[in-house]
Amino acid sequence: MSTSTLLRPHRLRGRRRTALVAAFALAATGLSALGATPAAAVDGPTPIATVPLGASPENLSVAPDGKHVYVSNAGVFGGNPGNTVMVVDTATNTVGATIPVGNGPTALAVTPDSAHLYVVNRGAGTVSVVDAATNTVTATIGGIGDPKSVAVNPAGTRAYVVDSSGSNGSVRVIDTATNTVAATVPVGPFPRDVAFSPDGARAYVSNVGNSTLGVIDTASLTVTGNVALGAQPYALTVNPVSGAVYASHGAGDSVSVVDPATLAVTATITTGGNPGGAAVSPDGATAYVPNIGSNTLSLIDTATNTVTKNASVGGGPVDAGVSPDGNLVYVVNNGSETLEVLSVGTAVPAVTGISPSSGPTTGGAAVTVTGVNLAGATAVTFGSTPATGVSCTATTCTVTAPAHAAEGVDVRVTTPGGTSAVSPATRYTYLAPPADIDVDLTTQPQLGLLLPYLTYTLTARNTGPGTVTSATLTATLPAGASATNLSAGCTSAGATVTCTYGTIANNASASKTFRVPLHLLTLGPVKVTGARTASAPTDPNHANDTASVTCTALSIILVTCP
Repeated sequence: MSTSTLLRPHRLRGRRRTALVAAFALAATGLSALGATPAAAVDGPTPIATVPLGASPENLSVAPDGKHVYVSNAGVFGGNPGNTVMVVDTATNTVGATIPVGNGPTALAVTPDSAHLYVVNRGAGTVSVVDAATNTVTATIGGIGDPKSVAVNPAGTRAYVVDSSGSNGSVRVIDTATNTVAATVPVGPFPRDVAFSPDGARAYVSNVGNSTLGVIDTASLTVTGNVALGAQPYALTVNPVSGAVYASHGAGDSVSVVDPATLAVTATITTGGNPGGAAVSPDGATAYVPNIGSNTLSLIDTATNTVTKNASVGGGPVDAGVSPDGNLVYVVNNGSETLEVLSVGTAVPAVTGISPSSGPTTGGAAVTVTGVNLAGATAVTFGSTPATGVSCTATTCTVTAPAHAAEGVDVRVTTPGGTSAVSPATRYTYLAPPADIDVDLTTQPQLGLLLPYLTYTLTARNTGPGTVTSATLTATLPAGASATNLSAGCTSAGATVTCTYGTIANNASASKTFRVPLHLLTLGPVKVTGARTASAPTDPNHANDTASVTCTALSIILVTCP
């Protein structure tokens, strides 16, 4: 292998390289990757999860909707251990699917609508088009020569693929509607990466062969300028707010910053050694640069172009991405074959909804908490009781509700940015188990010439499963009848008797009695109906809410009852 090859890492989505390539590059300059002195690590960001990948991970792309992170797996120097793309679910930080693609996949880019993924297969000279809904390859675009990287314009109508075929490198412009090459734009020698300006009017290309940044006018598809950079600019990223271009010098230890208005280098920032594919926060305030030579992640303040932190990460970090809300940074570690998830958010979380908004006191209910700035949650509490099974994205947390007494509580989410505030939308109500009341009504005649009457017993039986805390039963008498000698808790008004009951345990009952006097003219059927009119907690069975008893009066001293 020639020295020139060693100093031109083979991949880099135009953005990234493998750990082994960087190690050889360092050896060529008399250094050792293992012996390189790392930049001093400082506190933060906060590790959230480490996702095992395997198969020599290369590049990543974060879906604009924030639901998935895609990681390419390819062999070092044309090896073939992977040839796949792993789909990481950001809600669980686990690999949810593995997509077979072409030989040697490196760079990849998701369309703005998160519907499709374009994957560069360097070993095959192709680009795979993946349907994100089905995780299947729906098209393969061939004949690209030596594809190195890919980027999709902000409108989602074009995918630009760098073809680094020697000194006559070019950018292939793919029409995303037809997935065909619509144009070829000659650029500089050995181009490596491509990135769009925020408005899509420009595409920037890093040319390793002559250490320049090419500027393509996307309307005319011509190169309108070349900016002289330091040696071997590989990975590119663009600030989504200012439009500044950041070019990582992968064989060195710096990042160049290019002003989009003047197309001049305004700063050269020293990082931790052999910087890879950088990413910029959505607010444009921070650039994140993985340094393969020091196993660190540099945090750059874009206002001052200074490194504020060099955080230790996994082995061989080669690529970085940021969640759409800016709270999480994803780092691909080629050496340790992992995807590292780091919390960098400082925004205070807010809860905007709970679904369902109620559940049993025994806990165990699956609850979805919606809101903003929820990623990286360290706790979700129901009142003062922590939930279990917490898994959060930027806008959603899924949790298992803990057990709690029957009452309303507020659900709050805690992240490194703080704890969410209380509002009507945060309320969750614990409901006691339902309790079914079975109404029973019996009667006993008390006959005689002087004071004949019928004694009624109105019973509330609790068939569970919960405990009755209160209940009201009413008895409806025949027209013109009235009640006397009522039990405590019962009242009479005309032909209606109302009785209230307190706590009734599961499988227990409570009874109230009253009398209905008989008169000399009482003849025929005497029907009384008892009914449940209210109870707590909820009564799930209304089929047993009423009961009736009918007696037949043949005379004041001759009454038959069932």
